[in-house]
Amino acid sequence: MAKQNVAEQFVQILVKAGVERMYGVVGDSLNPVVDAIRRTPGLDWVHVRHEEAAAFAAGAEAQITGKLAACAGSCGPGNLHLINGLYDAHRSMAPVLALASHIPSAEIGTAYFQETHPSALFEECSHYNEMISNPKQMPRVLQTAIQHAIGQQGVSVVTLPGDIAAAPAPDHALEHALVTGRPTVRPGDDEIEQLARMVDEADRVTLFCGSGTAGAHAEVMEFAEKVKSPVGHALRGKEWIQYDNPFDVGMSGLLGYGAAYEATHECDLLILLGTDFPYNAFLPTDVKIVQVDIRPEHLGRRSKLDLAIWGDARETLTALTPRVAEKKNRRFLDKMLKKHADALEGVVKAYTRKVEKHLPIHPEYVASVLDEVADDDAVFTVDTGMCNVWAARYLTPNGRRRVIGSFSHGSMANAMPQAIGAQFTDRNRQIVSMSGDGGFSMLMGDFLTLVQHDLPVKVVLFNNSALGMVELEMLVAGLPSYGTTNHNPDFAAIATAAGAYGVRVEKPKDLTKALKDAFKHKGPALVDIVTDPNALSIPPKISAEMVTGFALSASKIVLDGGVGRMVQMARTNLRNVPRP
Repeated sequence: MAKQNVAEQFVQILVKAGVERMYGVVGDSLNPVVDAIRRTPGLDWVHVRHEEAAAFAAGAEAQITGKLAACAGSCGPGNLHLINGLYDAHRSMAPVLALASHIPSAEIGTAYFQETHPSALFEECSHYNEMISNPKQMPRVLQTAIQHAIGQQGVSVVTLPGDIAAAPAPDHALEHALVTGRPTVRPGDDEIEQLARMVDEADRVTLFCGSGTAGAHAEVMEFAEKVKSPVGHALRGKEWIQYDNPFDVGMSGLLGYGAAYEATHECDLLILLGTDFPYNAFLPTDVKIVQVDIRPEHLGRRSKLDLAIWGDARETLTALTPRVAEKKNRRFLDKMLKKHADALEGVVKAYTRKVEKHLPIHPEYVASVLDEVADDDAVFTVDTGMCNVWAARYLTPNGRRRVIGSFSHGSMANAMPQAIGAQFTDRNRQIVSMSGDGGFSMLMGDFLTLVQHDLPVKVVLFNNSALGMVELEMLVAGLPSYGTTNHNPDFAAIATAAGAYGVRVEKPKDLTKALKDAFKHKGPALVDIVTDPNALSIPPKISAEMVTGFALSASKIVLDGGVGRMVQMARTNLRNVPRP
């Protein structure tokens, strides 16, 4: 029996860690590992057309499953292409193991063909980043990398020269049982008691929730009911906290809507729950603030805190809720619910006015119809830019749907590659890529990955022939739009030529049928929808000093437009307000 080599050992450890596939592009230095995958049951190689797409796909898979995912790039340019997707995975707290294969070990430091220094290149987008320069480092380095990625929820990078991968694995290597799950973190009793006192002393409490409230919906609702708290959310908290929420006051931030801003500023105690909300201009400076986060390094980096709580949201609320006194006065909550409903009633009128006849098609209308016809357990992957706006305003969460985007890193071209990773987790689940024409065309080559692997991803393309969010930024800054126009082909024709289902929609009356037909198609499909580049309206009092890129300096409300079915929920919540 032939002796096991390092590549084979590497692959077998990934299988033990629960990794089911590795995304990447083959190449000479990577060949020993790819060949080991070919011969190893339980781990598949997913051939993509660009390594950036491989990293995005791995990050999305990790976010959907909560388990470790993997990607790889060959030496030099191959693994360099991984970087942007790895930054996104790392900032999204997605556990990803990236294999950066390397030039022959004897040539490192000689300016050899395709030589780079991965240990320096990946330092900022990883929790662990080491090179295996001797077979005896295995399996310890890989096991350590895996446990960093899982334990710290982010990226680990292992650099492996091709000749080391092909070398014999060490005898009697030290292998240990891998940790593949995470424990919960409960705050100490002193912190819980201090927080309980602050809640009891406050007349008006507001909860502002982020993605850290995943799995804590029931606990948030129980606490909000007991202390009569409005519940707002950041974009990444929307899917976890907005549904079945009689305390909902909307979203704060650049894409915000409703009364979340007012609720966070008019309270006397604001609890930031599981959120690393980056836009500190939206946070108040004259109320008491408590932050609860699973990562202690996040505490206090956005605002001054009166109390910092290291713990996860569910454990914290489980310990806290029984210790606080029930509040009887609903005046603050009811006031915020009414403000929320009034705010949504105001903006929804602009969306409903003859929108079904407007040409070019309103993108708000597209998003609203998409929300209606998509499955109740669909996964939406969302391009950065205006697609973020439409997803934030129109997708209705229900506890089963997922919404994934580059919400922390803000990369273009993320949606379709993320859809690849999401679809591989379940070929029978509906995966919808909400793509902008700019983002889609940037990594359009990986549409061929959908066809090659017969992945039934549905690409809904918001085609306004422009970089819409960049035009908005230029407009707000008082600059004429320049370099933002895309001269686009018929994307549906390209999809058809590639072997997928493609349809182009130019009239609103054709939209619903086009989406339903595409969703019924068994394989990959693309719906190219020509949308109005001028659909976004800007409040008249915004000034150039208020917006820089995606950050807000002074404005409370930046974007105006419809809000889809959210207005219905706001009306329902308002009707449920007890009458004296």
